[in-house]
Amino acid sequence: MIRKEAGLPLFTQTPKYLTVSQLNQLVRVTLETRMDAVWVLGEISNFRIPPSGHCYFTLKDDKSQISAVLFRRQGQNLAFVPENGMQVLCFARVSLYTARGDLQIYVESLEPRGQGALYLAFEQLKKKLAQEGLFAAERKRPLPFLPETIGIVTSDTGAALHDMLRIIRDRYPDRRVVVRPVKVQGLGSAKEIAAAIADLCTTGVEVMIVGRGGGSLEDLWAFNEEVVARAIFACSVPVISAVGHEVDFTIADFVADQRAPTPTAAAEMVVPRKKDLLAELQLIENQLLRCMQSKIDGAQEICRGLVKRLSDPGRKLREKQQHLDDLSVDLQRRFSDRLNHFKERLGHESSRLSALSPLAVLERGYSITHKVPDGAIVKTAEGLVVGDLVRITLAQGKATCRVEGKE
Repeated sequence: MIRKEAGLPLFTQTPKYLTVSQLNQLVRVTLETRMDAVWVLGEISNFRIPPSGHCYFTLKDDKSQISAVLFRRQGQNLAFVPENGMQVLCFARVSLYTARGDLQIYVESLEPRGQGALYLAFEQLKKKLAQEGLFAAERKRPLPFLPETIGIVTSDTGAALHDMLRIIRDRYPDRRVVVRPVKVQGLGSAKEIAAAIADLCTTGVEVMIVGRGGGSLEDLWAFNEEVVARAIFACSVPVISAVGHEVDFTIADFVADQRAPTPTAAAEMVVPRKKDLLAELQLIENQLLRCMQSKIDGAQEICRGLVKRLSDPGRKLREKQQHLDDLSVDLQRRFSDRLNHFKERLGHESSRLSALSPLAVLERGYSITHKVPDGAIVKTAEGLVVGDLVRITLAQGKATCRVEGKE
């Protein structure tokens, strides 16, 4: 006879046998009723996540191992991703998977051994995003010099917002500020921050401050979430991360275009002090005036030197005019002499030509005889025959004759 103890099934008499299912069920109930949840330390191996989202792994030490299950609902609360080889501390219930008769533990919570879960999650996400290039220095954008519109994503109940607004108003009062109030810690805060960043990008802001005041690592954790990091990376305007105090570093600091040690420092970075700009402009104006005066003084000195060298510009002009008149007279004289020379030469050559001209010979009583009709000049009597017609050219006129005889 078996007595019923602590939830065990009651048998009124000893059975001849148990089925496998009955045996496994008996062992499972015994384990679950006789053993409370326990903390178990071990190393993760064979870690896998099937499509169901549940986590299956083996927890082992140097002598033994046991199967472990972390259901999806409990796994959603983990701040880090379990990995093979990681030393963890599990809070779990011991039971038997009756379908296979496997002894296993059902994990309720999981903590990394030797370092906090949040720190481990921070390092894992930091490594992942760095490999994707979200922290690359070459993608960092410079801040605009004097933005007209400034966006701020932070809590509207904290002192950080009031400090930033006061500093912006004191440094440059006419700047437009668009505030998107969000939760900066607690459940759902990361998604709110990411949505506010995306929304501000559509409002025409030229630069954006994302941050909050100081707090613990848990308080600042929303700015270590992947959704916030990717929202900053996708932002179309430069982003200043201003989370906590100078010693606090978040994932948002690494992704942002600029990191400010505090929210007040971010406000000082985003706009210059107006009176400083005016003082700088006055300094530049004074330097420009001194430079212009120096140029004018130098030009005046050069002009005074030129005036000394050109004491009477009119005298130089008169001298040049007189020289031009002398050149004109000399040119006319030379041209006249040259013309007379050519005239004399032309008369001489003309006399020579006249002396050689046949017409001059005719003037002295000579004549030229041509045969008729071919016009050949008759130079000897042998070229004529009695009865030939000839034309005789005289100094004055011509005559046609017939040859009557020749000698």
